[in-house]
Amino acid sequence: MLSQTAMVLYRRLLFAAMQLPSVFIQPGAKGPPRLPRPVIDSDFHGNGLKEALFRHYVHQFTPAACSVATVAMVVNAVAAIQGARRPPVTQEQLLDQVPTAHWKARMHNGGYRGRRGLPLPLLTLVVQDSLVRQGLRYRRVTSVQAAKPATGPGRKIAADLRARLHRFETRGDVLIIAHFDQGEALTTLHIPHISPVGGYHGPTDTVTMLDVDTDQEPYAVSFDTFYRAVSSDYHHLFRPFGYGRGGCVVVELT
Repeated sequence: MLSQTAMVLYRRLLFAAMQLPSVFIQPGAKGPPRLPRPVIDSDFHGNGLKEALFRHYVHQFTPAACSVATVAMVVNAVAAIQGARRPPVTQEQLLDQVPTAHWKARMHNGGYRGRRGLPLPLLTLVVQDSLVRQGLRYRRVTSVQAAKPATGPGRKIAADLRARLHRFETRGDVLIIAHFDQGEALTTLHIPHISPVGGYHGPTDTVTMLDVDTDQEPYAVSFDTFYRAVSSDYHHLFRPFGYGRGGCVVVELT
């Protein structure tokens, strides 16, 4: 009974930590992260999708709303390259327009039935439904749950992700959203986080992250670090909230 009580208390403390402002849960958040600088070309080599993502870059409006900021960036970037004549959609508007997975409730204190944020499968559904709600064209939205790096499946998934990153960078017809362990990329807690990929530099095998955390700006990490982050098997205390291993949502455009 004592161990069960202790586990319940631990989970409550962890859940409370997830609700704190980022400044309280991210030691050393002040100042730039100790990471390579982003590889950003001033003209983006004519990659309109990449340019639109940076132009619509926003931070999350609550500690749990990384999915909202991410999806807002994605739908606004796609709308821009598809010539939509409307103002950019806001994070609040998205939550009002897309009821999938009780998204709005999950972004606030208490969550939906005690669950906050979006695990990878629900994020995939929300991305797809947000594109549909905005009347945007796409070929396919899929999720890729990443396997451990040092395994056969992990090496195959890593190679596929690297190819998709190269396609995003050179052709601008695919988007990649990372569902990752933020502590693998930054000096911060090891918690599930969501942000879009903003670039890939082949010669240095470097991935630019458009991190929507309020304490961050775009930064770059090695592909190996990126893959470790998206293949994280989140701590078992996150399992009751629906979080398994991380991965990516891939949006293929028409």
